[in-house]
Amino acid sequence: MAQRQRKIPMRKDIVTGEMLPKKELVRVVKNKENEVAIDPTGKQNGRGAYIHLDVDVAKQAKEEKIFDKAFGIKISDDFYDELIAYVDHKVARIKLFGHE
Repeated sequence: MAQRQRKIPMRKDIVTGEMLPKKELVRVVKNKENEVAIDPTGKQNGRGAYIHLDVDVAKQAKEEKIFDKAFGIKISDDFYDELIAYVDHKVARIKLFGHE
């Protein structure tokens, strides 16, 4: 019997609108207190939105204030800078070690 291929969970990148495998994206979550955070586990409670693990996409998210629009709240530039640094770090790790 042939082994069934496992379904790859796909999510939409809110910057580019592309559907991508979940593991190529980073989840950003807004909780009930309107706090926005990077969600490395992908399991935090709250409303989630995804962007591609790509520094250019993260920078575009900052320029266009993508998460402000997605969550309907004002988000500080510090958060976007943190997101860009996080994505940059993850991309570097993937280049070194492959997908975690």
